[in-house]
Amino acid sequence: MATNTRAVPDAGEEAEQNSTEGRLSSVTAAIRVLKTFSEEEPEIGISTLAKRLKLAKSTAHRLATTLLAEGLLEQNVENGRYRLGIELFALGALVRRRLDVSAQALPFLHELRERTDETVHLAILDTTSIIYLFNLESNQAIRMRSYIGVRKPAFCTCEGRVLLAHSAPDVVGRVIKEGLVARTLKTDTSSAALLKMLEQVRIEGFSVDDEESETGMRSIAAPVRDMSGQVVAAISMGGPTQRLTKKSLRGFTPLVLNAAEGISTRLGYRRP
Repeated sequence: MATNTRAVPDAGEEAEQNSTEGRLSSVTAAIRVLKTFSEEEPEIGISTLAKRLKLAKSTAHRLATTLLAEGLLEQNVENGRYRLGIELFALGALVRRRLDVSAQALPFLHELRERTDETVHLAILDTTSIIYLFNLESNQAIRMRSYIGVRKPAFCTCEGRVLLAHSAPDVVGRVIKEGLVARTLKTDTSSAALLKMLEQVRIEGFSVDDEESETGMRSIAAPVRDMSGQVVAAISMGGPTQRLTKKSLRGFTPLVLNAAEGISTRLGYRRP
């Protein structure tokens, strides 16, 4: 007769599970603390926080102290109440910057797609990869395909090289340390070659991907700058090699540069 048996976790596994659940519970509680503040109630005391979140006063104080140490909360020294910290403003500014770039870029991306009839992208750098925030595909049957939110290695894409060329040395160092893995037969995985290419991008103001990230596809990218002059995104235009020859790609370069400059101007950038 078959017996119904169930594996019983040992003491170590149970302790680890309880520890993980405890950490997740603390994260959830911390998020709830932050969401308690509002425009109508910008400062809240520990007693009110504890009552509002149905937590012990000691637990609420521990959460507030941790968030205070990380800059996510501040404490009013006059009344002891807590308010949202400046670190949240900095994080929100990063999100706002992305939203602003996407909104301001749209008309220029549409115009670039119409004038080239090739696929256009808007991308940002995220650690060692690029993420596509927006794309408009070509109307032609054979075209470069892409999807919003897709990641690609920064070192071998034209968008990534534009962004890396204007990043801090430690960002480029992280890319090299992670490893330059070939995506096609034409991908150059030499760190020395990458550094040389990034210098060339800084001088010329654009970057070309000649089948280095995707076989049979060529593309060109240019930087988008914000009001401070910092490069916050890259726009690109690309298509199949049989249609987008090296000569035609060079012909489209001014269009890509003008579109990038137009978006930068809309973001408040003024050329020195």
